[in-house]
Amino acid sequence: MKRFLGSTIVLLLGAGLVPFAHGTNGYSPTGFGTANKGLAGAGVALPQDSLAAATNPAGMALVGHRLDVGAALFNPNRSFTANDDALTPPFPSVRPGEVESDRDIFLVPHFGWNRPLGTDAAIGISVGGNGGMNTEYDTDVWRNFATPGDPDSVASATTGVDLAQLFVGFTYARQISPNMALGIMPIVAVQRFEAKGLEPFRRLSSSPDHVTNNGHDYSWGYGVRVGWLGRASERLTLGASWQSRLYMDRFDDYRGLFAEQGDFDVPSTFTLGLSYAATPNVALVADWQRIHFSEVDALGNSNDLAPVPGAFLGRDDGLGFGWDDIDIIKLGIQWDRDAAWTFRAGVSHAEQLFDNSETLFNILAPATIRSHASLGFTWRPNGGHAISMAYTRAFEEKISGRNPNFTGPQTGFVEMDQHELEVSWGIRFN
Repeated sequence: MKRFLGSTIVLLLGAGLVPFAHGTNGYSPTGFGTANKGLAGAGVALPQDSLAAATNPAGMALVGHRLDVGAALFNPNRSFTANDDALTPPFPSVRPGEVESDRDIFLVPHFGWNRPLGTDAAIGISVGGNGGMNTEYDTDVWRNFATPGDPDSVASATTGVDLAQLFVGFTYARQISPNMALGIMPIVAVQRFEAKGLEPFRRLSSSPDHVTNNGHDYSWGYGVRVGWLGRASERLTLGASWQSRLYMDRFDDYRGLFAEQGDFDVPSTFTLGLSYAATPNVALVADWQRIHFSEVDALGNSNDLAPVPGAFLGRDDGLGFGWDDIDIIKLGIQWDRDAAWTFRAGVSHAEQLFDNSETLFNILAPATIRSHASLGFTWRPNGGHAISMAYTRAFEEKISGRNPNFTGPQTGFVEMDQHELEVSWGIRFN
């Protein structure tokens, strides 16, 4: 059964129907749904469409009977620079020079549907994705890290990783009083991963044949998101949402790469926020979000061998990306000019994801982005239809550091900037 489902997902991925990796805060997107993206992801207390469940399931009790379909063009520009400054042998483990990642345009579709049950409850489906660990360099990055005289440690392909994730949520929301709503969304998730050109790391692995070049592997899992929405006054609405850790099957084909024998769960998140009606036509929104990357060992474990001698890849204490838990602040403003037009703008800022000492291993996933700015609008021509658009600019962020292992040490930096343009069509049924 798992093989059949995996084959089905292969076809969907190949057809471009599954959202590809598009990480911004670590590997999490700024928001979900075009209206939310136009506010830089702020809006846990301002539900606007049937993708609202991915931010706060309670909001589905208020968005009515509607359907939303859309897609984004996502353009991440990733690169690294490794310096030729190892003072003594062995030579620099990362090939010196500046290298940019190829494959920098992704299509990211989304879908949502919501239907009221009576006057105070609703059910819905929301489909979206996130990711961010996607690089495709045109060189064997760790060429000099190969073991002299060992042909099995020489990269047979250029270096890169590919992670795609799909999440399907099934929501039940209920307005338990005129001023309060609750929601719950069980989540089914699937991940796809591939690594290439990592043969030099085989000698550090507890399972050398499961480090690289094993094609795409699939991982299935589950979790839940719950939310609360409360109206504190005529102008002020508060919101809160928590998503559990998503417990995923292991990537068996890469159990020699990721810590805990290929375990790659999705970390939990918590969000608090408010929406304030400054005027009848202007809403101010603010969110605080925390993502617990460190609870997943493959992400949170350090890649500095010194603190844990013998910490091989694939073991419970195996090397990871050194990602920390991060806090994110999101601010937005929305202006309803009239019944036909709504305009939005927003900014967000996150803490640095990893320490400088973890920099060069994060060549595989240079998740450096911290600051975003967004603009968006919705146009409602007639008949309940709505066309929305959002543009998000993720500003260039560079993290400089050193590789403390093997090189004497070697210094360098990773950097990224991003553009995203999202368009959606929605219809509200009577």
